Amino acid sequence: MTEPVKAAKRTASGEAVIRLFTEEDSVRELTCLLHRAYADHAAAGRAFFASYQSPQDTAHRLRGGECWLALQGESLVGTVTVATPYVAPQGYPAPTGVGSFWQLAVDPSQRGTGLGQRLLSLAEARVAARGAAQVVIDTSSQATDLVGWYRRRGYVPVGAWRWDVTNYDSVVLLKDLVPR
Repeated sequence: MTEPVKAAKRTASGEAVIRLFTEEDSVRELTCLLHRAYADHAAAGRAFFASYQSPQDTAHRLRGGECWLALQGESLVGTVTVATPYVAPQGYPAPTGVGSFWQLAVDPSQRGTGLGQRLLSLAEARVAARGAAQVVIDTSSQATDLVGWYRRRGYVPVGAWRWDVTNYDSVVLLKDLVPR
């Protein structure tokens, strides 16, 4: 039996509170948020790992970084996990010493509120605070709206990658966080 997923609701101020994941937080609820947030990609035939990963997979990915949660009242509406330095697989097209983030997710009810931008800004700030001058990410090359969203925020393509848990080629995107 799974835990019920709380419906997202807005606080009086309308702005989500962002804080670090704690041991008291539910990995199952976080996994459900990821599934909801990536459901449109799955419906389009793109098997983003976050669209189907298990709570055990989520827990494993949390251990690889610093997980942040966005809450509206008690409802989980967003997340991002940050890692610096990023330990990339051999052959991954990224410079040494960069930071990264993954599982950037916003509940569908919160799209268009600026929460995704807030989580992205937090991830970039945390990567920089942890000593990296650049951040690298990857996403489906087929997710053109998402690739465009990152590009409008200063990310540039630097290569391609194929994960064994997806059914698509990823575009690898890099952004300088500190002017050179």
